[in-house]
Amino acid sequence: MKLIVVIPCFNEEKTLGSVLQSIPKRIPKINKIETLVVDDGSTDKTLKVARKHRVKHFVIHHQNQGLAKSFADGLDEALHLGADIIVNTDGDNQYPQEDIPRLIKPIMDGKADMVVADRQTDKIAHFSRGKKFLQKFGSSVVRIFSGVNVPDAVSGVRAYCRDAALHLNIFTDYTYTIETLIQAGKKKLQVVSVKVKTRVSGRKSRLIKNVWLYIKASAATTVRLFAIYEPFKTFSYIAFVVSLPGIILLLRFFYLFTIGIGSGHLQSLIIGSMFILVAFQIGLIGLLADLISINRKKSENILYRIKKMSIKKNNA
Repeated sequence: MKLIVVIPCFNEEKTLGSVLQSIPKRIPKINKIETLVVDDGSTDKTLKVARKHRVKHFVIHHQNQGLAKSFADGLDEALHLGADIIVNTDGDNQYPQEDIPRLIKPIMDGKADMVVADRQTDKIAHFSRGKKFLQKFGSSVVRIFSGVNVPDAVSGVRAYCRDAALHLNIFTDYTYTIETLIQAGKKKLQVVSVKVKTRVSGRKSRLIKNVWLYIKASAATTVRLFAIYEPFKTFSYIAFVVSLPGIILLLRFFYLFTIGIGSGHLQSLIIGSMFILVAFQIGLIGLLADLISINRKKSENILYRIKKMSIKKNNA
């Protein structure tokens, strides 16, 4: 069984060496442990450090393309290299790589397709109360939308079996953490969580430069993905909200009409009817989107089969 540890990096020369040194050299039942560094347009000595530590596999972006693109490219390359299990970790040395055997154990035992590291944010001293609240609230929202019960939805350290990795398709440009969980839930993959400890990172987060912008981007990603995978339900909710003012106005008109004073309130009838008409049109859009999603599911199934065939051919 082959394990590949993928490390997306952007200017991580100070910490990458420590990460590479701490990756276990031997794990029971794992025949090969290899490392893949995704250099996302680094302008420092990240590549030099990786080569110094005898990293054999690289994906190199000549310009910075973002974390989601780095993750997707790393996952794809690891599959083509014949990985049976893929671990994605950070290059900032925040996570102890000694936990990798615990992280992959549920996959090796056949109890999970995907494992998410739980950072236990309630116990992280350098996290503010606001950040802890947002993390917990965000994980709850993702749980509702995805149907996947993990306490730390935005944790970046994860393990994937080969089949789970083949099923994932990254659409967003910002972050992959929420997207992969929603996809896993909608594709009925078994996801579990394993508790890990974290260190204080030596630098500020490059992903969360502004908390409110991060919340905005994460919320947009969540809603967009829910609309992709549950289009009829999404548009039905919107149609229901839009129809409420129309229903209220129409009831008001008919009530006034029955008591004999409705003739002066035709505006309620007209405006209420407009709301109902718009809600009906939104419902039709949802029905059309739901029919389109059938073709998307077929396309994803074809893509999964093509990926699988490609990997078999490369490793033949």
